[in-house]
Amino acid sequence: MEGKVIIISAPSGCGKSTIIKALEDRGNVKLEFSVSATNRAPRQGEVDGVNYHFLTTEQFHDLIAQNAFVEYEEVYPGRFYGTLRSEVENRCAAGSNVILDIDVKGGVNVARMFGEKAVSIFIMPPSIEELRHRLENRATDAPEMIAERVGKAEYEISFAPQYDHRVINDNLDKAVEQTEKIILDFINK
Repeated sequence: MEGKVIIISAPSGCGKSTIIKALEDRGNVKLEFSVSATNRAPRQGEVDGVNYHFLTTEQFHDLIAQNAFVEYEEVYPGRFYGTLRSEVENRCAAGSNVILDIDVKGGVNVARMFGEKAVSIFIMPPSIEELRHRLENRATDAPEMIAERVGKAEYEISFAPQYDHRVINDNLDKAVEQTEKIILDFINK
């Protein structure tokens, strides 16, 4: 049986990575991550094809021109990250359900591309004020960076209505359960 595509997006600080990790730890849903591509150099201990597909800038641009990515983003000037279409399609063809942890614009585009083979889930903060509070409590960013992240989050939240499902992460256990139920219902339908 062919696998399906699960798209999860959220603004920074909304608990997306924590929810995905909790789903993996629970083990009720068998999910595989696709290996992203980047044009940055490998860091110590990173392996090509395992951590990332490491490409030259020229290779990355060639693959963009060939429409080989389901989504890509220039995260920093000259620094690209993306999801190869072949990576997702090969895993699905092998019967694996592929989870994509991607930005909001990419999530909308990938959902459109895969149609009924995909489900999109947007993780929401309880409120912008709570998101600001969470980012401040992390104590990893300067106040200017927090203000920038909150501004970006407000923009990203405007994409939420384009997602199939929205999960408000005001209680982590509840958010994990809701996300798991959405995925299991989708996979089993």
